Amino acid sequence: MEEEKREAVPSPESSESAATADAPMDMDNSTRSSGEYGEEQIQVLEGLEAVRKRPGMYIGSTDVRGLHHLVYEIVDNSVDEALAGFCDRIEVTLEKDGSVTVADNGRGFPVGIHPTKGRPAVEVCLTILHAGGKFGGGGYKVSGGLHGVGASVVNALSSHLMVQVFQDGKIYQQEYERGRYLYDLKVVGETDRTGTTMRFWPDIRSDENPEGIFEPGISFEYNTIMTRLREMAFLNKGIRIIYRDDRGEEPKESDFCYKGGLKEFVKYLNKNRNPLFPEPIYTEGIKDGILVEVAMQYNDSYQDSIYTFANNIATPDGGTHLMGFNSALTRAINDYGRRHKFLRDSEANLKGEDVRESLTAIISIKMEDPQFESQTKSKLGSGQVRGVVDSLVSAELSTYLEENPAVARIILDRCLSASRAREAARKARELTRRKGLLDSASLPGKLADCSERDPAKCEIFMVEGDSAGGSAKEGRDRHFQAILPLRGKILNVEKTRLDKALNNQEIKSMITAFGCGIGEEFDESKLRYHRIVCMTDADVDGAHIRILLLTFFYRYMRPLVEKGYVYAAMPPLYKVTRGKFERYVYDDDELQRVLDEIGRDPKPEIQRYKGLGEMSSEQLWATTMNPETRTMMQITPEDAMEADQLFTLLMGDSVEPRKQFIQQNSDLVKDLDV
Repeated sequence: MEEEKREAVPSPESSESAATADAPMDMDNSTRSSGEYGEEQIQVLEGLEAVRKRPGMYIGSTDVRGLHHLVYEIVDNSVDEALAGFCDRIEVTLEKDGSVTVADNGRGFPVGIHPTKGRPAVEVCLTILHAGGKFGGGGYKVSGGLHGVGASVVNALSSHLMVQVFQDGKIYQQEYERGRYLYDLKVVGETDRTGTTMRFWPDIRSDENPEGIFEPGISFEYNTIMTRLREMAFLNKGIRIIYRDDRGEEPKESDFCYKGGLKEFVKYLNKNRNPLFPEPIYTEGIKDGILVEVAMQYNDSYQDSIYTFANNIATPDGGTHLMGFNSALTRAINDYGRRHKFLRDSEANLKGEDVRESLTAIISIKMEDPQFESQTKSKLGSGQVRGVVDSLVSAELSTYLEENPAVARIILDRCLSASRAREAARKARELTRRKGLLDSASLPGKLADCSERDPAKCEIFMVEGDSAGGSAKEGRDRHFQAILPLRGKILNVEKTRLDKALNNQEIKSMITAFGCGIGEEFDESKLRYHRIVCMTDADVDGAHIRILLLTFFYRYMRPLVEKGYVYAAMPPLYKVTRGKFERYVYDDDELQRVLDEIGRDPKPEIQRYKGLGEMSSEQLWATTMNPETRTMMQITPEDAMEADQLFTLLMGDSVEPRKQFIQQNSDLVKDLDV
């Protein structure tokens, strides 16, 4: 899993003219040393040169994530047309030659001459930053793109781009190369449709194209783009998005259209869980120009899955819309519980974590000019949204509970059960603290700690079994590497609540060793190691233990995963020796390649490692622990929603979906990468 974040774009001042206010004035050039800062160091980048010079400022990165961002920017333009009421069909195609085509049936880019630029408006939108219909001119009242840079940035970062506009019975066309138009906008045919078709070829670096922008060898990933397009279809009910991949021998196609919108979204997220009632609760309303949509449904899991969006942009860090929802949910359920005697007068109110346990919910708001708290747009900051969401959700949910007493009873019973479990977990934490088990000053006895005290330099290996633990302790660098042997398989926390998890000895040892707490009490600043490495055998049992560990981290210490502190060691499966030749091999395919490389006569010696415990301390250090020679896989969620789905699928109670997943991905099981 790799993390994906959508970044906002800086203002032209920050990207096109470096902070000239700090430049020294009236200095004699002859007195400056080469390290000083003067007017000759100031560069002014014209037009789209700024984008090509600093692409990461506009699309986040030049790896595969940034590559996919190009597709999302163009699709967002089409979705904005749909939000404005002029488009209901979008087609996205991955072409054989590596280009992408996005077509819609909206109004089409304006083709008239721009009043101040003197060029066709479509050309202005594609060649000038911050030019678009999203700045108060009445083009769009609601838009995911805040800066009007989407299309122009894609143009700048493409080796070639072609736009066709279908408008007024004519087909207008213009082509560009790295952001510069090749010819004037021209009419190339007649049509009876409206809309825009844009096809672009990302500027990928290669031997033939050394000046390219994107990293060599990368390409569009079908499933990654499919996840985003499906999400967009859920968030905008009625829009049809047709997605095709024509690159392979057998083209693939997905067709997304959800009349039920967020209700169908929640059903999709709960497909591998058991909902506690058939239909999601849904509310929609508009107040003070803010459209609020909420869908929610409880299930039999022990975690909440709540996702928020603002103008179709995912806000993984929540914000004011989530605050409003949480307060409304807690108040409405407590009020109903009091009125109908689910809560006795002597009992305290249910807490927010009680009413959110096992809840799957989507909160989507759409408004003009949303404000975000960071460049990544990960947290909504618009103050007025909190009160709007709170009042709408509170009123609608209260009405729903009164009109649906059977569902209300199910919800209250679930929340009360969560409250009792929370209290049990609190008592368990207090008990273990009294015993010193959750106090980082009292570390678990089997932990072999390191001498370094700077967490950024420290790493801890979670090692399967005492035998492997012994080899790891002997082979490690004691200065910065700690070893915590784990006995057997830890508890599957997907199927149990925290109070029971805290009774598991291996889980208690990890919590104590890490020092940062869990759940609501998690404190990143107290984390004792900035690399937490799951070092398990290279077999099925080892993979199972690894996924149990990752499930625990993701459910109760999620920031560890989200911020990249968690790794998986990659121990070798074989050692191939013939004479002086010696090589460690990590899977069966690589073994065959090595045997083909060295020849099979005379026959080489092949040692198969059944477990880490079979390696000497020197071998374990050389292959798996030495920072100079090891290979490790960083575990970060590319998409929190997909990660949540995957953990539920792999570790939950539903057997049939898991069986289908294994059958469909059998070729990946030998190298399972969560």
